[in-house]
Amino acid sequence: MSIKFENINYIYSPGTTMEKKGLDNISFELLDKSFIALIGHTGSGKSTLMQHFNALLKPSSGTIDIAGYHITLQTGNKNLKKLRKEVGLVFQFPETQLFENTVLEDVKFGPKNLGVSDKEAEIKAKKWLKQVGLPTDVISKSPFELSGGQMRRVAIAGVMVNEPQILCLDEPGAGLDPRAREEMMQIFVNYQKAGHTVILVTHNMDDVAKYADDVLVMEHGKLIKHDKPRKIFENKEWLKKHYLDEPTPSLFASSLTGFKFKENPLTIKELVDGIKKNVQGEFNE
Repeated sequence: MSIKFENINYIYSPGTTMEKKGLDNISFELLDKSFIALIGHTGSGKSTLMQHFNALLKPSSGTIDIAGYHITLQTGNKNLKKLRKEVGLVFQFPETQLFENTVLEDVKFGPKNLGVSDKEAEIKAKKWLKQVGLPTDVISKSPFELSGGQMRRVAIAGVMVNEPQILCLDEPGAGLDPRAREEMMQIFVNYQKAGHTVILVTHNMDDVAKYADDVLVMEHGKLIKHDKPRKIFENKEWLKKHYLDEPTPSLFASSLTGFKFKENPLTIKELVDGIKKNVQGEFNE
């Protein structure tokens, strides 16, 4: 089932002196079970848009069809608990979502809140704590005794434990070292490959190039481009104009004097393959 936004507008503090347009006539359709990246510079509307996926924010006008739900400004809150089981949202610093006395109780909270028995919630919690790479000895600890990276994994497990159809992630790798971020991204890739939709807000263009099937580009509350990663990154002048970075392999390839590439390399694998072809003379005339 696809995700469809039609003519979505969102206004902060309508009718007041603080009124501000957060989203401006946004329309798009996303394929089910794909990995989507949502990019744009700070203040472009990415987080505002993300909060519409599970109706934390409801559109001031327009319609959203997602996970079998039809959402408008008039949509009541009665069924939103069911929607939020199907559409999970991990905030930029998910460790701020932690609140229980132990790691296990924190991760169990979501399923229990949805009516799952305590025993079944514990089974699910232990499964997802293992999936996010946490050792079993942390489950009885306070989440606030853990390292920042471990706290983040607990918070992410607390969202993934409900196994939502759609997993929305707002900069989940922010502040993590490269190895921890790569491990975190692999968790989300595996989740998508298991048959779920993943939507990632990120400033990291290497992640966009490596993982995304589809990319939404935001600027000043507007959707300015919706395309595949290769199409997004093919015009370097357009990227500069909109304050977007190139993936690192693309930048590196540009710095190589005398090297030719059939396509602009977006990943390390593409860069290495292209360098090998140059060394072996495949691009020599």
